Amino acid sequence: MKTRAAVLREIGRPGPYAETRPLGIEEVDLDPPGKGEVLVRIRAAGLCHSDLSVIDGNRPRPMPMVLGHEAAGVVEEVGPGVTHLQRGDHVVAAFVPSCGHCIPCATGRPALCEPGFKANSAGTLLSGERRLRDSHGTVNHHLGVSGFAQHSVLAANSLVKVPADLPFAEAALFGCAVITGVGAVVNTAQMPHGASAAVIGLGGVGLAALLAARMLDAEHIVAVDMNERKLAVARELGATATVNAAEPDAAERIRALTQGGAACAFEMAGSARALELAYKVTARGGTTVTAGLPHPQQMVSLQHVSLVAEERTLKGSYLGSCVPSRDIPHYIDWYRAGRLPVDRLLSERLRLDDINAAFDRLAAGESIRQVVEID
Repeated sequence: MKTRAAVLREIGRPGPYAETRPLGIEEVDLDPPGKGEVLVRIRAAGLCHSDLSVIDGNRPRPMPMVLGHEAAGVVEEVGPGVTHLQRGDHVVAAFVPSCGHCIPCATGRPALCEPGFKANSAGTLLSGERRLRDSHGTVNHHLGVSGFAQHSVLAANSLVKVPADLPFAEAALFGCAVITGVGAVVNTAQMPHGASAAVIGLGGVGLAALLAARMLDAEHIVAVDMNERKLAVARELGATATVNAAEPDAAERIRALTQGGAACAFEMAGSARALELAYKVTARGGTTVTAGLPHPQQMVSLQHVSLVAEERTLKGSYLGSCVPSRDIPHYIDWYRAGRLPVDRLLSERLRLDDINAAFDRLAAGESIRQVVEID
């Protein structure tokens, strides 16, 4: 079948993207789903820094590629062997497909699925196949999703069924921003009720983490960014205090506002300097969690002795350390119960044709979570 999609053909094209147009809206060929795969009509897809990092070259991927990894839609066709999904089901995509058999999957850590990681790095589906083509040959999949398109073929293990009355634009957020940010708090840090938190980096993922800390009745929630507009949004969402990371005494202020340091500090900016700041403001015996994805060459410098003498914990968090089939339904339940107002993260809705200008806004820090609505 033919489908319209946002195709990236070269990385590193300079901005402004509204002028240089790194993403071309093109008609591509999409093959039917194979064994263990599903054809989805994409209805909404969020813009994330992980997409931008492919465009600007911070996280190189094989080209050409249909971008987009945070998406929701409706199942239109299931391939052989798929039994847990059927035509008409509403689904959210998780950007790590789980094989269910490797050691991480078998021990309850599907975010670390080894075949899933290999497939995502190669630009294929979990099967190792590519279902996208154009007149020049095959086109790569982005993190097994390629959600900036009218239709996409995904591994069935990339999909989680969700309630049919959940709006698509909101449903899409659960596939990355929510599962990553909330999961970092609930799963990776296992943050206790009433503990203090510092959240550094206030994009969609960071603000989702803030919402989770608020849900856990954190005594202090200090939100940190260099963008004053995002700091204002954080205050509206429940931060007890905000600090501009550009201030020379930012670390001292955060430690004072958390009465000696945060029990849990979350780095969500994808920056080595942000991680160093998060570590500095973590309390003795506390936990520092990083879920940002910097350029692979970025290195951090930490005080070694404090890790030992203060019994600190430093943890990475990918996909929020989640089991998507378990956690996405839970997070949706919390949202519908009013405990996790993730709809407030949705800052703009746009058309697929306007996606390049939207990435300018993302790069400039002018948005929280933009969502492409595809009809």
